[in-house]
Amino acid sequence: MPRKLLILFFYCIPFLSQAQNDVLILQKRGMHVKAFTVGDQLTFKTVYGQWFSGTIDDLHHDTVYINNLAFSYKEIAAIRKLKGGSSLGPLMMIAGGGFMVIGAVNGLLRSDPPKDWYTTSGYIIGGALLVGGFVLSKMGGRDYNLGGRFKLQYLQISKDRR
Repeated sequence: MPRKLLILFFYCIPFLSQAQNDVLILQKRGMHVKAFTVGDQLTFKTVYGQWFSGTIDDLHHDTVYINNLAFSYKEIAAIRKLKGGSSLGPLMMIAGGGFMVIGAVNGLLRSDPPKDWYTTSGYIIGGALLVGGFVLSKMGGRDYNLGGRFKLQYLQISKDRR
């Protein structure tokens, strides 16, 4: 008898559990760019001009649930790619500024005239750190405007749950 109950339990597991969720797929000219599923961060603009950001709570019947709000995936007009590694740019600018300040402080302590505070390599290093950090902090994030090159596809994997 216990053996039959154990076998019955294992046969019922697929009916009581769900292993897969639906997926939103961002494509550029038919090629995969990014996939979003339950638990992923998503920042998007609706066709009404409003920006929303949050964690995807659920994907069901062509509907994206974020922060207890429901949106049809067809209402999404743009998806914002968040900057990756955004701390490197500001750190480089801090290092470049610090390098320039240290050169000025050392020049003052040595009582050098201001024209002798920096060498050519000092200008190059400080300037490269400042400009490179600024460029890195401004690049990386972008918006994927849907409708032209970019398309959003809804891939329904799960069976009807409701």
